[in-house]
Amino acid sequence: MKAIIATQAGGPEVLEICDVNEPMTEQGEVKIRVKAFGLNKAETYYRNGAFGTLNAERAPGIEAAGEIMEDPSGTFQVGDKVVTAMGGMMFVRHGSYAEIITVNKSNVQRINSNIDYVTLAALPELYLTAWGALDKTLNIQAGETLLIRGATSGLGLAALTYAKARGLTVIATTRQTNNVERLTALGADHVVIDDGSISEAVRTLYPTGLDKALEVVGASTVVDTMKTLKSWGEVTVVGLLGGAPVIENFGLMSDLPSSVKLSFFQSGMLGTEALPLNASPLNWIADQVMNGSMPNITTQVFNYDEIRQAHALMDSNKAIGKIVVKAH
Repeated sequence: MKAIIATQAGGPEVLEICDVNEPMTEQGEVKIRVKAFGLNKAETYYRNGAFGTLNAERAPGIEAAGEIMEDPSGTFQVGDKVVTAMGGMMFVRHGSYAEIITVNKSNVQRINSNIDYVTLAALPELYLTAWGALDKTLNIQAGETLLIRGATSGLGLAALTYAKARGLTVIATTRQTNNVERLTALGADHVVIDDGSISEAVRTLYPTGLDKALEVVGASTVVDTMKTLKSWGEVTVVGLLGGAPVIENFGLMSDLPSSVKLSFFQSGMLGTEALPLNASPLNWIADQVMNGSMPNITTQVFNYDEIRQAHALMDSNKAIGKIVVKAH
């Protein structure tokens, strides 16, 4: 079978289409023919060597949309449309850049929607992460106010469109004024330009503070983000766009507002007993995107043999939305 491999650490030019052995389906796994996959920053970090030694026989990729080829347990049927995310892909098994993959059954969700594979491929990692952070961690409710700090990231855009579909009022941040129109078009009720300190601007809009906050930038801005929240407000950190996950000289009394809750959500929980994929709203999300009730955040689609161009676009940080690659 074909697989895209990072032959050595480096830029997009190290990605090559190679012939590799088709994986065998082990107990507790299913085999999937990949139809399309979304790109994620984790794959650029893997490609450039930031995660350590590369495996020249293992394809990168942490999410995919495809169809079931084999399931020894009988949970899925051959031909079922499915998505998969995380579960060791890229690190201990072939990731989605391979034509055929085997994955843990718990990291697979059947999709009943008529949505096409390319549109579907933009959803798993981002919207499953948004679900884990917004629903399971922050317990968002219709009518609440939500700050999304780092809203032009892929996760930020997914959280924005999902929160709006769930009936929340969303305040989105961006560092660039030319992104305001894009965020507004996707449903943001307010867009705040982030110069490193936004709490005063947010408090001008909502003097009593906000209900919830999704922190995508990370440790560098979370203290300021907490200042935007009302009493009993909550913030969960999901991204590290702003650098190392360390808050220097953090004071519990001086920096953590009274009664405000701070948490961290990692997408590595997806597919575990605490967060099984079959409990996610991804089928509902797929239907919402297909019928136009939720915007499609895909920004560009590439063919399989255009993987270097796709990675070059991701490296440029100019793509405001999800990059998808068609495998077939």
